[in-house]
Amino acid sequence: MIKELKKQLDGYFSGKRKDFDLPIQMSGTEFQKSVWNQLLTIPLGETRSYKQQAEIIGNPKAVRAVANANGDNLISIVIPCHRVIGANGSLTGYGGGLDNKQWLLNHENKFNK
Repeated sequence: MIKELKKQLDGYFSGKRKDFDLPIQMSGTEFQKSVWNQLLTIPLGETRSYKQQAEIIGNPKAVRAVANANGDNLISIVIPCHRVIGANGSLTGYGGGLDNKQWLLNHENKFNK
C-alpha cells in the first residue's frame, strides 16, 4: 500500500495522474465521512466553497461543520480538501498552510489541460 501511495503521489506531482486509485479506509463520524466522500468528487483543477459542499451533502446550514470536517481530513491531497475555498473565492483554512494550498491549486490548473 505504501509503495502504491508513493507511486501515485509521484504521478500526481509530475502531472501524469489526475486522481488516486487507492483503497481508503476513512475513520471518522458519518458526517465527516460524507464530507470527505464529497471531496473526492471535486475534479482536479476545480474548487467548491464550503457552502456549496454543505449544500451538496444536504445540510446547507452546516458550513462551519463542513469546514471542521475538512480540517480533520488526515489524508489531504488524496482526499483533496485543498479544493475547497471561501464563498467569495478566497483561500481559507488549510492545515498545510495557505501557501501550499495555493501551490496545489496552481499545480492542478497547470496540468489540467
